[in-house]
Amino acid sequence: MKTRRAWRVTEREASKREAAESGGARIPGLLAAGAGALRGRLGWAVGSVVVLALGFVGVSLFAGADRPGTPPDTRARAYQDYDACLLTDERGIVTGAPAAPVWEGMQAASLDKRIRVTFVPVMGEKSVENARPFLNGLVQRDCEIVVASGAPQVAAAEAAVEKNPKVRFVTVGEAGGAAHDNLVRVAPGASLKDDIAATVKRLAHED
Repeated sequence: MKTRRAWRVTEREASKREAAESGGARIPGLLAAGAGALRGRLGWAVGSVVVLALGFVGVSLFAGADRPGTPPDTRARAYQDYDACLLTDERGIVTGAPAAPVWEGMQAASLDKRIRVTFVPVMGEKSVENARPFLNGLVQRDCEIVVASGAPQVAAAEAAVEKNPKVRFVTVGEAGGAAHDNLVRVAPGASLKDDIAATVKRLAHED
C-alpha cells in the first residue's frame, strides 16, 4: 500500500518525465521552424546571389567567345633581328660628348626601322690597342652595324674592316684612307645626327 509520501515522489517523477518529453518534442519543432525560416528567407537570398553569379560568368564566357583574341600591346616595339652598336670614348653618350649626336641619330634610325641600338664606352687608356678588345666584343656579339666615334675607336674599327667583311662599319671622321665596301665614313658637323640616321637606315635596308 503506497503512502502519501510515495505518491508524491511518484507524481514528481511523472511530472519530470512529462516535461522532458514535451521539451524534447519542442526542440525538433523549433529546429524545423528555424530551418523553414532559413529556407524561406535566407535560402532565397543565397540562391539569388548564386544565380546572379552564374549568370555573370555565363555572360562573360559568351562575350569572350566572340572576341578573336587579346590585342597586342601597342607600346611593345617589334624589333627586327638587327643590331647597330656604337663604340665611344669613356664619356659615352652624355650631353656634350662627341658621341652624343651619333647616338641620337642611331636612336632615330631605330624608331624608323625597329633596329636595336646599343653603345659601349671604351674605358681606360685612349689608344687603339685599348679600344680593339671593346671593338672585338661588339663583333662577337653579332652586331650587323658597328659605329665608331673618337680617334682610337675609329682607327680600331677601320683596321678590322677587312677581317670582318660581313659587318658594316660606320666611322665618324674626315674622309681619307682606303675605301671598302663595308665601310662608310661620316664627316662630323651640324648634320651629324641626320647623316648617321640616314646611313644606318640605308645599311639596314640593304641587308
